[in-house]
Amino acid sequence: MDIQDFLIQGEGREEDKREAWHLFQQAFELQRKGELEEAVRLYKQSIETYPTAEAYTFLGWTYSFMGRIDEAIEECHHAISQDPDFGNPYNDIGAYLIEKGQFDDAIPWFERAMQAKRYESPEYPHLNLGRVYERKGEWSKAIDCYKRALTLNPNYALAKKSLGRLISSMN
Repeated sequence: MDIQDFLIQGEGREEDKREAWHLFQQAFELQRKGELEEAVRLYKQSIETYPTAEAYTFLGWTYSFMGRIDEAIEECHHAISQDPDFGNPYNDIGAYLIEKGQFDDAIPWFERAMQAKRYESPEYPHLNLGRVYERKGEWSKAIDCYKRALTLNPNYALAKKSLGRLISSMN
């Protein structure tokens, strides 16, 4: 993601948008380093300065790393309210529901992610939906999902591994 994607949303003062972007970048760097509490603080500050679907989504992602799944889901709902065309929060909600063991509840979230107009990694919900079908024992649906993920991104190593593992386990 670059500043253009981040700033595209809504009306607001340019200086607020740029400050929010700067805070978002700092939060992301701290998140990568495992400094999660500080990352949360900066994501929240970014949102207070200029709310974006990305900041809400990444705040949720940080909460998920902290084991705070319900809060992660709540932040994804805020992201969707901010920008219903942004695909990441739909996929993330589905992934969090998988973590909670709510496989059937996750399916419509992945389907919504697949329909999103703005999504840099559209292969992710296909892989995740494949994971759901695999856990449910619906092998052919899982294989189709993994293949679709690979159609969207032929270099997606996790999809290759998942497809290969599933096919070899069926032989």
